[in-house]
Amino acid sequence: MPANKAKTKSAPKKPSKQLRNVPFWIGFDLGGTKMMASVLDANYNVLGSARKSTNGSDGAAKGRNKIIKAIHEAIAEAGVDPKGLQGIGIGCPGLVNPDKGILIFAPNLGWTNMALRKLLQNQFKCPIAVLNDVDAGTYGEYVLGAGKGARSLLGVFPGTGVGAGFVYNGQIVMGRSISAMELGNLLLPGTHIGSPVFGTVTLEDLTSRLALASQAGLACYRGQLPDLDKKTEGSLRNIRSKALANAFRSGEDAAMIMFRNSIRYLGMGVATVVNLLAPDRITLGGGLVEELPDLYMNLLKEEVEHYAIPELARGVKYSLAKLGGQAVTVGAVAWMRSTAK
Repeated sequence: MPANKAKTKSAPKKPSKQLRNVPFWIGFDLGGTKMMASVLDANYNVLGSARKSTNGSDGAAKGRNKIIKAIHEAIAEAGVDPKGLQGIGIGCPGLVNPDKGILIFAPNLGWTNMALRKLLQNQFKCPIAVLNDVDAGTYGEYVLGAGKGARSLLGVFPGTGVGAGFVYNGQIVMGRSISAMELGNLLLPGTHIGSPVFGTVTLEDLTSRLALASQAGLACYRGQLPDLDKKTEGSLRNIRSKALANAFRSGEDAAMIMFRNSIRYLGMGVATVVNLLAPDRITLGGGLVEELPDLYMNLLKEEVEHYAIPELARGVKYSLAKLGGQAVTVGAVAWMRSTAK
């Protein structure tokens, strides 16, 4: 080294952030369009969270990697010591085997037989609960939200699909080894070119956000929703809940008709559950409901009372979900903690 060249000093190291040594749980919402990991304390307060797009078409392998990464990012964002992790509860779209911790089939993702419990236990070495996402959301509302104090609660969540969950006397209603309450797959007379069984359509085909977005895209093409067309170019991927709600608020006939028909069909489906299980409370959630709460609350109640047996529909209390975007994460952890006792 030349004599006249000064030695450079290394920059002082920044003190590492002190991690909080507290017990915590991970609640995970594996949605059709996004996934979210939340760090919850013993009182279900959110200490930190991380979100990622799901993009089911990328494949299950990338999906598994995203799940693991989101959990690590949520823990880092919360600033907690990973050694405090007590367990993970994950709510998944579609059919689930809770006993084995397997996501059997997620129709909006195209993923099948994903062994989530094994995956997460190998990574995090803690108890894992795997359940249907709407079961988780409904259970969260039953324990801590809109259904608190109810004997039985039906949760209905129109989103990417249409999900429902039912809690009776503190227990999620499900089959012996598989999740149940697949309200969106209720078959109704009718058909369209995408019907897997000719002569029938599913309730989800008529009432989900994807169903409304598809109809809205067609209306954009026909020039019936010009404002929506300008904002979204009629693209199915761009026509989200907020855009659909704005189209309804515009008062254009095409939007008014499709929402009216969609909620009417949803009322038929909910009335079927009322006739079979007679819930004392019904709570509504999901992106569409959050955007148009009064429309869904008032019109759905009207349709259920029209189609259900009057003596069973009378006295049912309706409410909006209170836990918002954390319903699934809170419910999944609450269920895991209740079953671990």
